[in-house]
Parts: sequence; structure tokens; C-alpha cells
Amino acid sequence: MRVRLDWFGERLTDRITAIAAGQLAPAVPRDAATVMLLSQAPGEPGGEVEVLMLRRPASMAFAPGAYVFPGGSVDAADADPRIGWAGPDPEELGDWLGASPDRARALVCAAVRETFEESGVLLASGPDGSPAGPDEASLAADRAVLAAGRVTFAEILSRRDLVIRADLLTPWSRWITPEAEHRRFDTFFFAAALPPGQHAAGEHAEADRITWLRPAAALGAAKAGEILLLPPTATTLHDFAACADLAQILASRRAIVPIEPRLSVEDGQAWLLIPGETGYPL
Repeated sequence: MRVRLDWFGERLTDRITAIAAGQLAPAVPRDAATVMLLSQAPGEPGGEVEVLMLRRPASMAFAPGAYVFPGGSVDAADADPRIGWAGPDPEELGDWLGASPDRARALVCAAVRETFEESGVLLASGPDGSPAGPDEASLAADRAVLAAGRVTFAEILSRRDLVIRADLLTPWSRWITPEAEHRRFDTFFFAAALPPGQHAAGEHAEADRITWLRPAAALGAAKAGEILLLPPTATTLHDFAACADLAQILASRRAIVPIEPRLSVEDGQAWLLIPGETGYPL
């Protein structure tokens, strides 16, 4: 599958050519995690599933206006052993992700932290499974100081006696940024249901809109040119649209195989080459 690149930087073609010629070394991908938060009307097992999406501001250099899922890079603090944990142990999770236990643990911690920072949804609970108290104004304040870098996620969780809930995350896919990109990420995608009693709220520095969209409707809008979806996002939405309901999505645990598209240049135009088995729909 070939995709014409209109959202990448102007000098991308130069980098593609230089890397192909061995004149430039590719950047090393940085670990990242993304969470697809999903919701379905209660009492309606066959009802429409919606996924939380954030729109990137028009001022951003990469993919301005694109609709994406909450997520971001793994930080050194995501390996903090003080972060409480509930669910499958990191070794078991690492088997699903194709990662070491330490790496798997940091990826899940980053996934939960980034989701909290970007949407206000906290995939955590008390050690006994009690709710995280998402309606407290103080939790919103914690989200703000965490995003500003004034406290660590471990400090917030410890003070509130909370543990992250690895059992709420379903490993879904793994996408690696093509070699010619300036900034590269090795991104692990997880699916999770919106916890009862919680709601997503508030734009932040990397999003000017937060909304719930049905996967099929989002793909239809992208095909009509109404919204922009990057290939990993569109492929994931296509996967979700093929599922009967939320329960089927969350039960779809599978060993994760990395997907790494390639970049090529033809007649001065950059193209993204996506493996055909991914089911890219646009």
C-alpha cells in the first residue's frame, strides 16, 4: 500500500535519499505508548463503540490538525519502582509485547501517565480495586502539575495510595516510525475501556479538541477529506470497526508484531509504503 505524504516536512525527500545512499544514519526510535480509550452505552452489548480522539493544533510542525489517540514518549521516571502495579506481571506482559519485563513495565506506566495528562482519565485504583476518585478537583490539579513537570506520576500515585491497572490495557499493535523521519518512535498501542464514573475533559498543549468518535464515522470523515488520520490511527480504527462490540475488542489479546513502514521517493514525491497485511483502509 502506497500513501502520498503531504503532512511531513519539506526536506523529507532529501533525508530519504541520503539514508538510502548511506550518507545519513537514521535516528534511533524512542519508546512511546498510546492508549485507545473506548466507550459503549451501558446495557447495550451490540451498541456503537466510540473512541476518544485528540486533534493536534494547526500550529504544530508535524501532522497539524490530525486526530490522534492520547499517548507520548516513555520517560525515565516511568521506570520508577515506586509506581504501584496491579494486573499481569511485567514478565507476562513482556511476552505479549515482545519486550523485556522492565521495558514492558515502563511502557504501561507511560501509557497510563500520558492518558491521564492528556485526557484526565486515570487507569488506576486503590490496591483493593476501589475507584481512583476521578471527580475530585484535587485530581484535576494533580493532572496540571504533572503535565507541567512539577511532580512525578509516582509521587501522585503514592500520595493517593493508588496503583496503575495493567489489567485494563489490551496490547493491540506496535508501529515504528520510518527511518527517514527526524524524530522516530517505537510506539506500542493499547486498548482500554473508559473506567466507570470517569470522563475525558479538557484540551491541553498538544490538542485543541477532544472528542468521542465512532471508528467507522471517523474513517468516513477521513475519506471525505474532513479530518486527517495518520496511518497507524486509521488502521486501528479499521480494526475496531470490524469488531462487534467493546467486549470483543478488549478480548483481542495477541502477540504484538512490529510494523515499520518504509519511505521512498519517486519523481520528487515522498511516499509511505505500508505492509499490505496491516489492512490500511484509506
